[in-house]
Amino acid sequence: MAKTDLEIAQECVLEPIETVAAKVDIPNDALEHYGKYKAKLAFDLIKELEKNKEGKLILVTAINPTKAGEGKSTTTVGLGDALNRIGKKTMMALREPSLGPVFGLKGGAAGGGYAQVVPMEDINLHFTGDMHAITTCNNLVSAILDNHIYQGNALNIDPASITFKRCLDMNERELRQIDIGLGAKVNGVKREDGFNITVASEIMASLCLASDLMDLKERFGKILVAYTYDQKPVFVRDLGIEGAMAMVMKDAILPNLVQTLEHNPVLIHGGPFANIAHGCNSVIATKTALRLADYVVTEAGFGADLGAEKFLDIKCRLADLHPNAVVIVATIRALKQHGGVAYEDLKEENVEAMLKGCENLAKHIDTIQQFGLPYIVAINEFVSDTPEEVKALQEWCQANGHPMALSQVWAKGGEGAIDLANQVVQLCEQENDFAPLYDVNDSIESKIESIARKVYGAKGVEFTPEAKEQIERFNELGWNDLPICMAKTQMSLSDDGKVMGRPTDFTITVRELRPSLGAGFIVALTGKVLTMPGLPKHPSALDMDIDANGKITGLF
Repeated sequence: MAKTDLEIAQECVLEPIETVAAKVDIPNDALEHYGKYKAKLAFDLIKELEKNKEGKLILVTAINPTKAGEGKSTTTVGLGDALNRIGKKTMMALREPSLGPVFGLKGGAAGGGYAQVVPMEDINLHFTGDMHAITTCNNLVSAILDNHIYQGNALNIDPASITFKRCLDMNERELRQIDIGLGAKVNGVKREDGFNITVASEIMASLCLASDLMDLKERFGKILVAYTYDQKPVFVRDLGIEGAMAMVMKDAILPNLVQTLEHNPVLIHGGPFANIAHGCNSVIATKTALRLADYVVTEAGFGADLGAEKFLDIKCRLADLHPNAVVIVATIRALKQHGGVAYEDLKEENVEAMLKGCENLAKHIDTIQQFGLPYIVAINEFVSDTPEEVKALQEWCQANGHPMALSQVWAKGGEGAIDLANQVVQLCEQENDFAPLYDVNDSIESKIESIARKVYGAKGVEFTPEAKEQIERFNELGWNDLPICMAKTQMSLSDDGKVMGRPTDFTITVRELRPSLGAGFIVALTGKVLTMPGLPKHPSALDMDIDANGKITGLF
């Protein structure tokens, strides 16, 4: 019986974190230790590194996710290990997992098999407390806001117009819409409220796009919380708490250093959801890694229609990053599912369905080409893949001019991605014409339509009456020159999660827009996407346990 990811991780003899740090010339006195195997990087080191030349940046993305699994994080870790194996000084920059999906269905974000980041249990649970700090910072705003109204409401805030929600790092559908302030008057002002999951909060997005603590403090001040009775916007700076919020985040803003199973250095920091927020690890972690290593492998959440588009249109634009290559991950199993095969039948050979599913892969390749970036398709191999399926996929890639490499990192670690690593190095040497897909000075409608048409392949966009009113309001308030962060189902190129493959002749419906002024973008909610997930019928938490010796089981 194959070992679980957790069993493989628990067998690893970890190196002291100072030994891992020394591989990229991080001195021991620049580490703020959280035990033996994880540490935060001191702010003085981060500032000192600003004079260093930046290395090559490699983005790992994927096709639309399926129940069959794609292995984006696993490929990211395995590729980083492989690059180190071929003598390239390489770091990885990843997102922190959210406890909600860990206990729900999706799982963690530390890779899998022999391409993992460790200590896996810590990373997938409380880690260094960043998620808790973000949750506290967010809920401080809500507490101060409601207290301000209760204590006399000097800002003339209309409680019915409050836009800022509380958050919790858990999947809990019951908290999407709630009533607060119930009972006696002393319990506060009665109003409707709701929760986002922490990783979908503007606090998280702001952290991940900030350049330093003072920039984060300034971003906090810009966050919209409500409107007055005469429709004037109210910001965090009007409440006067941006300093307190930055104080709460003084440690959480520092990136976390850990290691792979092969003892290579990884920065894990920040974890915004890609189907709601921008789905990338922090700018601070990415830029720090680029100044420490010659190659940096990072990932963006879900498929190229979400994470990669936001990485390239939002993060790279705002942080002045220029990627050198993109890896697009797929599995034969997932391609067959996009080609119409039921999940329970995926182990059966079906070349025809796989080739039909390649239409989804082709659209994601098209998206990366539109950004002007060199790319390679990485096929994450499963034991159920047949020689005929592999051969047919190789021929499809060759016939269509798509570079491709087979990846066996789950089973072999870095050794399973040597070919991929060598090809990625060659791609990084190419000149590219990277540019975002739209001009931020275009209208809100035009920017949304550009993403829908160019990235999703939609024929157009429909805006609900509410969305049209919000756009008009944002234009009046001067918020129209910001990038767009699309909130859309990750399961489909369309806004209907049940439609797989490469749909055509469909329309994207924008039902609501939310200004995320601290992060620096406008969120456009499409279809039925939710900012607080629910738990599945059989949550992963039901299979988890810990014994008297502290040994964890069931954590993947």
